[in-house]
Amino acid sequence: MKKDTHPESYRLVVFKDFSVDESFLTRSCVATKDSITWEDGKEYPLVKLEISNRSHPFFTGKMKFVDTAGRIDKFNKKFANSKFAK
Repeated sequence: MKKDTHPESYRLVVFKDFSVDESFLTRSCVATKDSITWEDGKEYPLVKLEISNRSHPFFTGKMKFVDTAGRIDKFNKKFANSKFAK
C-alpha cells in the first residue's frame, strides 16, 4: 500500500441519529466540537446526524418525514396568499 494516503487524525467517533435516537461507534477523521460518553464509559467525539440508515425510508421501508428546520411551514406561510394556493 502507498504510504501517507490516510489522514493522521483517524480516530473512534460516535455518530448519533437524533431522529430515531440511535448511535454507532466507528472510525472517522471528521472534525467535531461535541463529545459524548459511550456505553464503555469513555468519551468520544460526537457527530450529529439528521438521517442515517436507521431512519431513512429506503432502509426502513417506512415513510417518515423529518422536518427539523420547519421548511414546510415556512413555504406554506410564504405562498398561502398567492394565486397558486388552493
